[in-house]
Amino acid sequence: MKKLLLVNVLFIILSACSASKQIEKSLSSGNYDQAIYDAINKLKTNKDKKGKAEYIVMLHEAYNKATERDLGTVNFLKKDNNPENFIRIYDTYVNMDQRQERIKPILPLYVNGKEVRFKFNDYTNQIIGFKNDASLQMYNSASALLNSNNKLDYRKAYNDFKTIEDINPNFKDVRQLMEIAHNKGTDFVLVNIINDTEKVIPQRLEDDLLNFSTYGINNLWTVYHNTQVNNVNYDYNMRLNLRGINISPEQIKERQIIKEKQIVDGKKNLLDEQGNQVKDSLGNAIQVDNLKTVRCEYYESTQFKSAQVSGNVEYINLNTKQLDDTFPITSEFVFQHIFATSKGDRRALETDLIPYLNNRRVPFPSESQMIYDTGEDLKAQLKQIINSYNIR
Repeated sequence: MKKLLLVNVLFIILSACSASKQIEKSLSSGNYDQAIYDAINKLKTNKDKKGKAEYIVMLHEAYNKATERDLGTVNFLKKDNNPENFIRIYDTYVNMDQRQERIKPILPLYVNGKEVRFKFNDYTNQIIGFKNDASLQMYNSASALLNSNNKLDYRKAYNDFKTIEDINPNFKDVRQLMEIAHNKGTDFVLVNIINDTEKVIPQRLEDDLLNFSTYGINNLWTVYHNTQVNNVNYDYNMRLNLRGINISPEQIKERQIIKEKQIVDGKKNLLDEQGNQVKDSLGNAIQVDNLKTVRCEYYESTQFKSAQVSGNVEYINLNTKQLDDTFPITSEFVFQHIFATSKGDRRALETDLIPYLNNRRVPFPSESQMIYDTGEDLKAQLKQIINSYNIR
């Protein structure tokens, strides 16, 4: 018990030393906000304990240095007088305000009975002022980008409008402009299936492959259509080219197994070498397992048929009429059914063979069904290609 207590005490001491050194390291490397975060976590409980004094001192130092650095940055950016800096100035004021709010809940703090005071500032006017300045500057810049002919410019405009909406909700007509920028920056992809296999593709399979609602596509800037929509200028054509379909003949493979096994079939009296009955000390006849050899002939049939579909996915840039990229795809579906009969004592068979004795021969799936059954794997491959391929 004493040993366990000592181990726990040592662990607490080592943990405290480790935390202290980590905060000191953050301070010396200029990572003041991390030092503040770690120190506050240590002061959330038992902040008045004597061992917490060093965390209070380090918190005070980190706060003063962070504030001094941020105010210096703000002053420099203001002197630069570049409107592009407005959002950075706004963010800096917000960070300084949030830093103060993180510290306030644990105040007051004392070291050796003396209160450690933090100099807090009211940044409200600066935050509001530069929020509006930054919003207007980004609004003008993003609006100008909407006159570009480059989708990447439209996406940048969208991101700027979104930033405005985040910091200054419902500023001017930002929400409408976000929608315009998103529509302009989106790549529209028309998808179609080309069948070069000389076999009929089941309509169900085509419908499943082109049902993009089941693909879980989560891409802000790419929209896939399986049917051409009027008034939409398509940027790309994604073609699923099915090149070959191979279907094996219907096969039935047979095998015969003869099994023998010794099993317990009741009890019998134990006899000695002379054939006399063996008895126990009380005169009762001793009985042992009656071992019996059983035999079974097992006839197994395996129905087998497979289908393989191969092809490739092509991305065609409709503006340049060039092939941008291509991906091979191959899918296989195997039909296999096992059934069996037996002659003799089934107790001779292994347990894994028994279920097949309950099966009967079934009709082979049609060629059309086999092709359709490759669809799940084809959809999985298409989904991976669509989700991993970045058009721009």
